[in-house]
Amino acid sequence: MSVDLNNMSKDELKQLIKDAEKALKTLEARRLSEAKKAAESAAKEYGFSLDELLGGAPQKKGSKSAPKYKNPADASQTWTGKGRKPNWVIDALAAGKTMEDLKI
Repeated sequence: MSVDLNNMSKDELKQLIKDAEKALKTLEARRLSEAKKAAESAAKEYGFSLDELLGGAPQKKGSKSAPKYKNPADASQTWTGKGRKPNWVIDALAAGKTMEDLKI
């Protein structure tokens, strides 16, 4: 397949890029599916499922902590007290509030 890029308009080139990106995604999805089927077949040959070989379902990292602080100006904004302080906490502290004032 030979395409003369020099004679294509800007719109034609953009469309060609979109089409090529779509074709790449389709190809990757198809290859991923084929690889998964091959891995499942190999696992089955030894009497296992692919999930058994991979250690079951992936575990979620960490767990959600309950919020300990809320924004007095907007109760929908909360913070667990872990990690970086949200801007509303920084602003409240700069305005003279204490962390105790922000507790739920």
